[in-house]
Amino acid sequence: MEYTSEFLIFLGSIFLLGLLADRLGKQTFLPRVTLLLIFGVIIGKDVLNVVPSLFIDHYQIIAEMTLLMVGFLLGGKLTISSFKELGMHVLWISICAAVVTTIIVFLILLWVGVSTHIAILLGCIASATAPAAVLDVVSESKFKGKFSNLLLSIVALDDAWALILFGIGTVIVKTSLGVDEGVTPIFIVVKEIGGAVILGVAIGLPSAYLTGRLSNGQPILVEALGIVFICGGLAIMFEVSYLIAAMVLGSVIANFAKHHEYPFHAIEGIEWPFMVIFFILSGAALELGSLKDIGLIGVAYILSRILGKYLGAMLGSQISNAEIRIKQFMGVALLPQAGVAIGMALVASSYFPEYRQILLTVVISSTIFFEIIGPIFTKKALEFGHKLK
Repeated sequence: MEYTSEFLIFLGSIFLLGLLADRLGKQTFLPRVTLLLIFGVIIGKDVLNVVPSLFIDHYQIIAEMTLLMVGFLLGGKLTISSFKELGMHVLWISICAAVVTTIIVFLILLWVGVSTHIAILLGCIASATAPAAVLDVVSESKFKGKFSNLLLSIVALDDAWALILFGIGTVIVKTSLGVDEGVTPIFIVVKEIGGAVILGVAIGLPSAYLTGRLSNGQPILVEALGIVFICGGLAIMFEVSYLIAAMVLGSVIANFAKHHEYPFHAIEGIEWPFMVIFFILSGAALELGSLKDIGLIGVAYILSRILGKYLGAMLGSQISNAEIRIKQFMGVALLPQAGVAIGMALVASSYFPEYRQILLTVVISSTIFFEIIGPIFTKKALEFGHKLK
């Protein structure tokens, strides 16, 4: 009984904190994502330490469920009609923001004395953006239009470019070190992305026809969640990117299910409670003690990533002849970084254990900055970019 009461009291408290964050987010310059992360830090082990072990033990499941819904919703933005309007902007800005960030982080880290191999790995990791934080800031924002639609489409492609760059970077480092490769990292990346695309299409095509055939309301919610979670479960089972699989699933349904849009509306209806749990537990999991170890390399990584995202988005905007406000503010909107970067750092650490300490220290400590501060920049960028029609 005590175990059950602790669980219910904590869960109820989390939802009330989410309500408070939503209210404060509307009245202050802080987005609710940042507020939720701060609340999480306060109740986490570094401050109050009141999070029940059950939630800590099952955080990974909650995170994956949340990111599956985020991927599905972002994929729904990748439609043929949106690409006709924004296609060149999406393609060029997403590619340039990833590639330029990788190059600038690499060069600046070399300049401050980091070894070539570590600079390559951190440069590739820097290219990733946190989709959940960006999506929630856009959902919370009253500024809807071309800029926010373009931002979501860019973020939907961001992880694919980041994974490709990371695969190339790890191959370069392995080749340089003369490590026995076995299964090459580039093969793993191709499998992870290609397998995710195949899985998303395989589930998405029949789902596009079958979903929404039932009556409006609750059955639509049930079938939408069923499709998304099955897709995610199979992706994890086959060891492909569940986030990309969910994005492809959402994109296929959005493009081929001409008779309805219910799955997206249904997911949007229950997405927020999952996001509340996800971000508060993410904040509780942040280890603030790692900030003291960030040092010159960490500061250089943070500043060079900000510069890279800004200049990369500006270059992509210039190439695709985007409006001036896109050039000025899109890079700022792409600053959040979280789980994907940490995942890459962990993978790189397994490939190159001799670099484990510096990779994890820099990425984890900088993630604390970009998770809490990044959404603030995204919110301000939306505010300044909303004048685009």
